[in-house]
Amino acid sequence: MIGRREFITLLGGAAAWPVTARAQPPAMPVIGILIPVSRNEGLEALRGFLQGLKQVGFVEGENVSILYRFAENELDRLPALADDLAGRRVAVIAPIGQPAAFAAKAATATIPIVFGVSEDPVRLGLVASLARPGSNLTGMNLFQTEVVTKRLQLLREFVPAATRVAVLVDPTNKTIAEKMLQEVESAARAMALQIQVFNASNGREIGAAFAALERERPDALFVSGGPLFTARRVQLATQAARHMIPITSANRQITETGGLMSYGANIMDAHRQVGVYAGRILKGEKPADLPVVQATKFELVINAETARILGLTVPPSLLSIADEVIE
Repeated sequence: MIGRREFITLLGGAAAWPVTARAQPPAMPVIGILIPVSRNEGLEALRGFLQGLKQVGFVEGENVSILYRFAENELDRLPALADDLAGRRVAVIAPIGQPAAFAAKAATATIPIVFGVSEDPVRLGLVASLARPGSNLTGMNLFQTEVVTKRLQLLREFVPAATRVAVLVDPTNKTIAEKMLQEVESAARAMALQIQVFNASNGREIGAAFAALERERPDALFVSGGPLFTARRVQLATQAARHMIPITSANRQITETGGLMSYGANIMDAHRQVGVYAGRILKGEKPADLPVVQATKFELVINAETARILGLTVPPSLLSIADEVIE
């Protein structure tokens, strides 16, 4: 039996517990961001992500903590980086791009994952359906492969004399390369264009591809998506200028570096939505109930200075619809 004095002591101790708990600041939730490129190369996506988080009330360092994991263009590092984030029991993982999304999916079946990928995530096997993803994954489709036909049409409008187009793909990024080739082959047939595929999975192979392009002399170069070509954009732009080859891609960073033109989803806006979803999950929503968002904001960027170097005139029809013209 507990005596009166012991009972009062216990009661006093119990009353003190909530006070101690209230004195402890609540632990900030942690988000893990998994990026196949470097911080600098992923900066546009990161800015969009942080903007989306802020939109739903989360600011890094104030009420949310973020762990950044960069693969530095070495895709084989992604599984270990994803495992590291899963092992740290982060509240949400936000992978950018297909290779990172697959690595995150393999690392955990319970931690919510909000991805940004360049094509239909149902076809990729990441979710069961767009409307109801049905698992621990949801996110954003940037439609990079779905707008291949539009990108080829814009190129043809810019370079109307083009009949032969080289296509540069990274064979190690299979999900992007295979679908991209299917789409570009179909579009090229419809436009009576001849295409020739060149593979490159590192800087040395990009150099070898341009050496082959010098021999083949295509009328333009269609660059596939993927982290490699973002990372090697200076090499691409420099080699294209040296060989006087117009470049088109989905990546505005390549155009800003000296490529001729790009058409694709606005990267910052797309990853803003990824940040919004991450924040909503932190507030208690489930990824299975959040429909995959389809990109709606696309941008045409033209490098007018590169056009002049190549001896091309920017068609008025493209000038009128361009979102940005780099002079």
